[in-house]
Amino acid sequence: MDIKFLTDIGFLIGSIGFVWGLKLLSSPDSARRGNAIASIGMAVAIISILFAPLDKGDNNYLWVIGGLAVGAVVGYIMAIRVKMTAMPQMVSIFNGLGGACAVLIGMVELRHFYSGTTAMTGGQIAISLSALFIGGIAFTGSILAWFKLEEWIRDNALVLPKHSIFNMVLLAVILALGIYVYIQDVDAGIGLAAIFMLLSLVYGVSFVVPIGGADMPVVISLLNSFSGLSAASAGLIYGNNFMLVGGILVGASGTILTVLMCNAMNRSLLNVLIGGFGGGGTSTAKKGTGDLVVKEVSLNDAAIQLYYSGSVVIVPGYGLAVAQAQKVCKEIDDLLESNGVDVKYAIHPVAGRMPGHMNVLLAEADVPYPKLLDLEDANDALKNTDIAVIVGANDVVNPSALDDPGSPIYGMPVLRVWDAKNVIVLKRSMRSGYAGIENPLFFHERTRMLFGDAKDTLSKLVSEIKNL
Repeated sequence: MDIKFLTDIGFLIGSIGFVWGLKLLSSPDSARRGNAIASIGMAVAIISILFAPLDKGDNNYLWVIGGLAVGAVVGYIMAIRVKMTAMPQMVSIFNGLGGACAVLIGMVELRHFYSGTTAMTGGQIAISLSALFIGGIAFTGSILAWFKLEEWIRDNALVLPKHSIFNMVLLAVILALGIYVYIQDVDAGIGLAAIFMLLSLVYGVSFVVPIGGADMPVVISLLNSFSGLSAASAGLIYGNNFMLVGGILVGASGTILTVLMCNAMNRSLLNVLIGGFGGGGTSTAKKGTGDLVVKEVSLNDAAIQLYYSGSVVIVPGYGLAVAQAQKVCKEIDDLLESNGVDVKYAIHPVAGRMPGHMNVLLAEADVPYPKLLDLEDANDALKNTDIAVIVGANDVVNPSALDDPGSPIYGMPVLRVWDAKNVIVLKRSMRSGYAGIENPLFFHERTRMLFGDAKDTLSKLVSEIKNL
């Protein structure tokens, strides 16, 4: 039987595994199984490519197996060591590595072409340049997003005057150079291709620099789609159908997720890319909001209110992830449910630092998926809720998004927790959220503040509730 036929069958099985796994990932009940099936599909494809015949020369198994071994070891170590709080950073690193891979593939193929080692059609040249451009943006953009999420770089640290104009000019230069390189064909030389690559890398940084705050999850999903498109470009370069299918799946799903998140935030993608949150907003709490008086609540009073209420909606945010408090939160949920309290969770689409961040955290704590409410359902439920408990959320519960046209987050749909009869905010301090703006909710007449580390405070609440 022909080896090429067997490798094609392997690619087909791998592609089916990807599609099937992606389908199963759409449900929390089958997500773990879907991830396993997609992993098996990837393994089958990797084994198949090892035996794929080359046009000329032999497979260099020493380098290939060596690379696989190093990648497997590093990936395993990263996977077992990463904390849930660092999952957005991990996703950014993966996106960046995918983009870097496409850049290297594009440069290698163009180098072979310009040195006369191989011939390339016009379509192949265009695809290689696309890999340099898209991969370059995905690489440096994702690395900068990682640095921002780690707070190694402030959101506005590298922003230039008229930054959006600079980006448009840079993009125009890159596209013009790309067209010139394409037209010049073999006469362009590797030097111009390298300049094209370097400008693409610079654009990736400049593209992400002004974006921050609540827009970061949108940017991460967009960069994820770029990494998928760069993988698809690599698949076209090598004629590898599996890379093409996998790249298209990642690119399409990332693009769809980006559009859905923009719609949920009532913002256009162009508005996100040009205006990013956290770029120097100076919104402050209105003076008429509770006279700017912060009212605190004791642990005992908070425990009594929660235990004897009829309904509670918990609003998790990035602070929950930082404190690793999801399991303690679930423990309070169980205690309240045992006393007949109806407990739900309100999930904002951009809560945390990546798409689905809160869903992942709560799933780890075995919170039943039906208890998670999306933005619209949560706002309906809050109107009839006795107590809304904010655990580490800030910008996504900021009323300035609705009533302060001067706020950087104005127009973004938020969770209307102030519609509940009472609001308890668990917060380490009065520090502003990721968007860097004041939150009038903290001074609202129905709001009571409970200061301290989320996990420590929730643990103390558990003890107080058990003593009732």
